[in-house]
Amino acid sequence: MITPLEIQNKEFDRKMRGYDQDQVDEFLDRITDDYEKLYRENASLKDRVKVMEDKLKHHSDMEASLHNTLIMAQNTAEEVTQNAQEKARLIIAQAEEEARRAIERANREIVEINKQYQEIKKQMYIFKTRFKTLLEAQLETVDALCDEIEENE
Repeated sequence: MITPLEIQNKEFDRKMRGYDQDQVDEFLDRITDDYEKLYRENASLKDRVKVMEDKLKHHSDMEASLHNTLIMAQNTAEEVTQNAQEKARLIIAQAEEEARRAIERANREIVEINKQYQEIKKQMYIFKTRFKTLLEAQLETVDALCDEIEENE
């Protein structure tokens, strides 16, 4: 690309019936000024494009990072949910097992209490029978003594 300095320093060969030197110089000065403005504007625009490209890259990188973070957060949430569900399942299974064992213990205690009740009932019957037999024997002894006393009188 031609520079403004090259335009300004350009010299043309002179010919006899050529263009007016002052007009050409004036025109070249105007072109140089305009070209210099365009050259600076182009350089400035290139710098701005570079800055915008850098910002775009930064934003793209940030978007990718946010996307990855979001995916990680979703995966973590799913993992936490799965862990919570598994823990809940284990807690429920453990509670059910403990409840089953408690019911079995209660049933065994009921059976044992029923055995004890039956044993006490049986012992009560035996005691009642023995006591009744003892009382009857004592009553017979008292009757026999009374009869004997009456006969001796």
